[in-house]
Amino acid sequence: MKKIAAVLSLLMGATSIFAADTDYPTKPISIVVAYAPGGQGDVFARLVSEKLSTVYKQAVVVDNKPGVSGTVGTRVAAKSKNDGYTLLLGQTGEITVNRLLIKDMGYDPMKELVPVVLIGNAPLVMLAPADAPYNTVNEFIQMARAKPGEFSYGSVGAGTPGHLSAVALGLGAKLNMVHVPYKGVGPLLSDLMAGRLQAFFSSASAAMPQIKGGKLKALGVTTPQRMTSLPQVPTIAEAGLPGFSYTLWGGLFAPAGTPTQVIESLNREVNALLAQPDIRTRLEADNVAVPKNTPAEFADYVKAESLKFEKLIKEANVKVDQ
Repeated sequence: MKKIAAVLSLLMGATSIFAADTDYPTKPISIVVAYAPGGQGDVFARLVSEKLSTVYKQAVVVDNKPGVSGTVGTRVAAKSKNDGYTLLLGQTGEITVNRLLIKDMGYDPMKELVPVVLIGNAPLVMLAPADAPYNTVNEFIQMARAKPGEFSYGSVGAGTPGHLSAVALGLGAKLNMVHVPYKGVGPLLSDLMAGRLQAFFSSASAAMPQIKGGKLKALGVTTPQRMTSLPQVPTIAEAGLPGFSYTLWGGLFAPAGTPTQVIESLNREVNALLAQPDIRTRLEADNVAVPKNTPAEFADYVKAESLKFEKLIKEANVKVDQ
């Protein structure tokens, strides 16, 4: 009888845990963004939080925790309780790149965080001064080769997607260029428009006003396909660098050990809201790809991205202070 009672007790405990998972959520959810408000990740998080609040009938709050290239906020999320109530809006840098460049981050994103759902994938645009003597990626490459060490490109920091896209271009085209890191995109764009820089790989959303205003010109895009809003601008792969693909992506992550039912619920609801016409139109207006995906598919994508950047950083000998 004691054995039967023990078994029944275990079964009841398992049933109550399962019920708690399937009743998720029963309290507010926090989505940590590891950067200040206004960036691409913040846009993704706020778009999702607004809709999830309605679906789950619980507050879904965006919690911006910037610092040290996204490591501060990411560490907070990774060390949080794995119950589904603290999530991370993780992006290219803090998930796949920082671990290769920054020592002693205090967490391992590949072990302490699990992919939940990819929200969006945004292209980068290779920009040049409006009056630059080159109008295509090929012309840029030819001129940069003719002047080794004289062409410079800007970025908002070592290891950012914009920096690594330029590194990949330099490596693939065998260019000797100078990296000039900036603390913000404003001063960088000012120097680019003034001709003090020769190139910058920018997010498409940030680049469009300057392109449309004729202050900068687009030489190429970093995605395998051309952008719908810039159909005349070729991909960098078309310029002779096959396979060139560097983007700024963002998705939800949860602390490792978060119940499967919770992860599946979040994945299902986010995919559903991303399929809504108003959300899809809003994201696609910024040329953000919105692929439907499972947690396993997102995990495979993160692994592939990690291997790609690991290979690039090793081959180019990229350092944090570059």
